[in-house]
Amino acid sequence: MRDPKPAASDAYALIVAAIDRGDYRPGDRLVENELAERFGVSRTPVREALQRLETQSMLTRDGRSLIVASLDHSQRAELYAVRTELEALAARLAARHATPEEVRVLRAMVVADRPLALDPPALARANWRFHRMIHLASHNRFLVQQLDLVHRSMALLASTSIGAEGRGPATIEEHHAIVEAIAGRDEAAADAALRAHISRAFETRLRLDAEAERR
Repeated sequence: MRDPKPAASDAYALIVAAIDRGDYRPGDRLVENELAERFGVSRTPVREALQRLETQSMLTRDGRSLIVASLDHSQRAELYAVRTELEALAARLAARHATPEEVRVLRAMVVADRPLALDPPALARANWRFHRMIHLASHNRFLVQQLDLVHRSMALLASTSIGAEGRGPATIEEHHAIVEAIAGRDEAAADAALRAHISRAFETRLRLDAEAERR
């Protein structure tokens, strides 16, 4: 027997993953039949997935077409504000609840990521894995769900601030400070280190945006 066609949830996950990888960038048009052919699914689950993404503001209307949404300055500031609060909470809870195994994995991640400091695309992927580990170490499923939504929206920024000059090595050191605070069970220090990390990333992005506008 042939395998059944993937469900709408599978089509949704496939499209989200493609946006997250950068296969579809802000402004790119998503065409129902092209997506169905690419992912080997029927058009009905693709249509349902696109509708869901539109309600989540991941997609927006351009006439009759759906395109990947982009964020203006105010929306970016709002996204980073929410991300800062949720990530800081995750760091505090990780300092309280992380198991010794989770702490060792976080430390190993920092060591493994050092050679990627000058490889922005690879470090950007490693950065998400690192933050995801902190989210899981918070041992709060509802917080993890909200952070997943925030991460999904971060894909709408089109580029990573890690690509800025000097940002890669700085990111590694900031990750190290976060992990050591979590390992030391210092909730206040974990909160502060995570907030500083996000603040520097946002400042870098603002600088890159300002430079792009001058060109």
